[in-house]
Amino acid sequence: MLLDFSIWLSETEWSIALRESLYLYPWIESAHVLSISLFVGTLIFIELRLIGLSFLTLSISELNSKILPISIFGFCLMTLTGALLFYAIPVRTYQSIFFRIKILLIILAGINAFLFHRQMYKEGDSWDEGEFIPSNVKIKAVVSLVLWIFVIISGRMIAYNWFDCDKQPQPDWVNWAAGCLIEVAQLGEI
Repeated sequence: MLLDFSIWLSETEWSIALRESLYLYPWIESAHVLSISLFVGTLIFIELRLIGLSFLTLSISELNSKILPISIFGFCLMTLTGALLFYAIPVRTYQSIFFRIKILLIILAGINAFLFHRQMYKEGDSWDEGEFIPSNVKIKAVVSLVLWIFVIISGRMIAYNWFDCDKQPQPDWVNWAAGCLIEVAQLGEI
């Protein structure tokens, strides 16, 4: 179903125009990289403060109030440009193992962020009053950094075609993980 949607999307006039654009696609790709830098770069400030490695003179709520709007802007721009990159090359992207890993990691990072913010709204005031930050908050901060590092790595790997569906024969696990539709007749020819 998602593959059918990706095929339909790839045949739309705007997708073709974006994919074939000499300047627009590279500009969007550059904006995506810069917005990732903005988002993850500001996220690092907050995570380092939560872990207790930096910015110890600032309260968490003060740092969060200064950094969070920039992080949200970076995240929104990153999401928009990422969606446009998918829109330009939907079938190949959808069938990329690295894209699928990236989406899974983003979902995990979102769950981690949700759990952190839920805990922060309940207990965050006490973190500002004392220097004690619960260990599970520190763990969430480390997990967040690790997840976003691997999101960046897997996103970068999307550009390479090591496991693309048009490169056959591939191991069965690759075809399964990428969602490749390989016809039996085609496998007999290979």
